[in-house]
Amino acid sequence: MIKSCELCGIEKPAIKRPKTGQGICKPCFFSAIENEVHETIISSNLFHPGEKIAIGASGGKDSTVLIHLLDLLNKRHNYGIELHLLSIDEGIVGYRDDSLVTVKRNQEVYQLPLTIVSYSELFGWTMDQIVKKIGLNNNCTYCGVFRRQALDRGARMIGAEKIATGHNADDIAETVLMNLLRGDHFRLGKSTDIVTGEEGDMPRCKPLKYLYEKEIVLYAHYQNLDYFSTECVYSPNAYRGYAREFLKDLERIRPRAILDIIHSGEMLSVSAPAPAKMTCERCGNVSSNKICKACTLLETLSKP
Repeated sequence: MIKSCELCGIEKPAIKRPKTGQGICKPCFFSAIENEVHETIISSNLFHPGEKIAIGASGGKDSTVLIHLLDLLNKRHNYGIELHLLSIDEGIVGYRDDSLVTVKRNQEVYQLPLTIVSYSELFGWTMDQIVKKIGLNNNCTYCGVFRRQALDRGARMIGAEKIATGHNADDIAETVLMNLLRGDHFRLGKSTDIVTGEEGDMPRCKPLKYLYEKEIVLYAHYQNLDYFSTECVYSPNAYRGYAREFLKDLERIRPRAILDIIHSGEMLSVSAPAPAKMTCERCGNVSSNKICKACTLLETLSKP
């Protein structure tokens, strides 16, 4: 039985790190998480002084921990960046309206500006209306496409140079598995990129890339962070859920499986030509086709 923290050797261990299996005290756990995220930011050159960073704020554990860490590390290490919370209201009654209340509470705690953009304003549809129209099959495709464009448009609206999202190690490992199972060569080659969208006008970065989901939950819990934990009512049918269950089974057998999958993805050399970037003829947003995916989906919704 471990009687003292395996890092400092002084305090009693309070946490067994899911990633390393070490028994460590709370202060050492906090320091480890904060130092690892700082190292990720510095080694990947994610931010530059003077940049305005839009933080994708959903109210969930990942984005709440991201807000806390970026605010803390920006002050501690003098990154010199300006942080701005950006939330997307998909229009899901009983889910997103409740989570936005959490975002607003955090906005008051961290005293950061907050901008909320909605599907109804940008696209003329809410997700509740879309699901009523098309049913539960394929609804996550609509939401994913609209959300990506909404984040880009919202970030441009506030004058941001970059978007920071709360994607964690589990999310990235799931994406590697999904693209492998789908045979999606182009996306498989980019699954583990810590910065995406550099070919467009709004890059996105993932400062929490190497943090396990379990560690994010522990950090949020022991730091008494205010976050919303209810799952989206439309997500149980999502394909990602099957990859997530498979990954959890692997993690139970081998905790390092998550990082192993990420490192394997980083070593992949997939020769797939990047699609040419152009401007959508309808909405003017960056697209790989004459008509972007969002406008194509909107066209299908307009059909009787």
